[in-house]
Amino acid sequence: MKKLNILALMHEDLVPPDTMDGYKDKEIVNWKTEFDVITTLREMGHTVFPIGVYDDLEVIRKAILDVKPDIVFNMLEEIHENSLYDYHIVSYLELLKLPYTGCNPRGLMLAHDKAISKKLFTYHGINTPDSFVIPLGNKLIIPKSLRYPLIAKSLVEDGSYGLSQASVVYSEDKLRERVFYLREKLGTPVLVEEYIEGREIYITVMGNSRIQVFPILELVFGNMPDDAHKIATSKVKWDWEYAKQHKIDNKILKNLPPKLEAKLKDMSKRIYRSLGISGYARIDIRLTKDGRMFALEANANPDIAYGGEVANSVEAAGVDYEQFLAKIINLGLKYQPELARI
Repeated sequence: MKKLNILALMHEDLVPPDTMDGYKDKEIVNWKTEFDVITTLREMGHTVFPIGVYDDLEVIRKAILDVKPDIVFNMLEEIHENSLYDYHIVSYLELLKLPYTGCNPRGLMLAHDKAISKKLFTYHGINTPDSFVIPLGNKLIIPKSLRYPLIAKSLVEDGSYGLSQASVVYSEDKLRERVFYLREKLGTPVLVEEYIEGREIYITVMGNSRIQVFPILELVFGNMPDDAHKIATSKVKWDWEYAKQHKIDNKILKNLPPKLEAKLKDMSKRIYRSLGISGYARIDIRLTKDGRMFALEANANPDIAYGGEVANSVEAAGVDYEQFLAKIINLGLKYQPELARI
C-alpha cells in the first residue's frame, strides 16, 4: 500500500516511548498496543504522528490541521475518563469527513452497552445468558427467575475491568455485596447474568459490508486451581506474571467438529451484523460441554497488540502483523458513513 500520513489517537497517558528498553512488564502492559501499532506502522514506511488526548477536542482538531492525515488510527478508548464517550470521538471524525480505523459510532455505542447488545441478540435469535441490569442508585431487586451461580460485571466497561473470581456469586448476600462493590469502584450500572460453565471462546471478525471470520481461539487455563472459575478476570488479562505462573494463554482451537466450528463462526457473524459493527471486533462466546453456545459480548475496537488474541487469530490465517494493520487501514479508508446500513 502507498505510504500515508497517519494520525494515531490514544489516551495521553498511553503515548509510548520510542523503545521498551529499561521498562518493566508492569509498565509495558499499559501502552504495549500503542507501541506495537506505532512502531510497526513506521516500519511499514508510514509517517505516524502519535497524539495523546485527555478531554480536549481542540488537541485533535489542531493535530488534524497540522498533520493533514490521510487517516486517523483510532486507539482512543475514553475521554473525560469515561469509556462511553469513545463513540463521540468517532462521530467528530465523521463530521470532519476524515477516514478513521475501527468501528463506527453506532456500533461502538451498541457494543458498549451490554444490556442493549443482549436485547438485540435475543431479537435476532442469538442465544445469550439471561440477565438483568441494576442502575446506579437503584435498590437491588433480584428477579426470582434467575438461577445461581450468577456473574456481576460492569454494564459498559471492557477489558475485564472490575472482573475477578469474586464476580461469580452463589447467594443473594454475595450478589448484593458484589453489586455494591462494583457500583462504588467503577461508578457504572451493573449487569448481572447467569454464569455459564464452559470454555472461553474468542472469534475475530473483520469487515464493513463484507466480513471475514478468522480462526477460533480459546482462552486456556493451564494449571488454575480446580475450584477457580475459568473466566478472563482483570488479573488474567493484564497481569503477565500471573498468567505465566498459571499457564494461561490464548490458543487456536483445533480438532473442533466441522459443524460446531461452522456454527460458532456463523454466530460470530450474526453478532457482528446485529450490532452494526464495522472495522474489526472480537466476539466472546461461552461453549458448554454439550455444545451449547452463549453469546457474551462483542468487543468493538478490541486490543490489537502483537501476541494478543486478535493478532494471534489473524496470524493463524496466514496474515502477519503488518498485513493485519494494513487491512485495518484499508477498511477505514473504504468505510463510507453515509452508506452505513441501519
